[in-house]
Amino acid sequence: MHRFHVPGMACSGCFAAVTKAIRTLDPQVQIEADLENRRIFVKSDKPEASLLTALENAGYPALPAPAEG
Repeated sequence: MHRFHVPGMACSGCFAAVTKAIRTLDPQVQIEADLENRRIFVKSDKPEASLLTALENAGYPALPAPAEG
C-alpha cells in the first residue's frame, strides 16, 4: 500500500479529483482518505513514482508519507 500526504486536498471534492486522477492510471485502484491529515492510502500495483506524477498532473502534488505505527 502506498501512503501519500497531499497538502492541497482539503475537502471531499479535492478527494474526488485525486481519486479520478489515480483511477485514470489504475482503474482497479482502492483509495481511502484521511482528510483531516490530508493523507491518502492507495492500494495499487502501479509504481509510486507513477502515482505521484498522476497526482501532480491533476494539480495535487503529493509526498510519500511514512507508515503509521
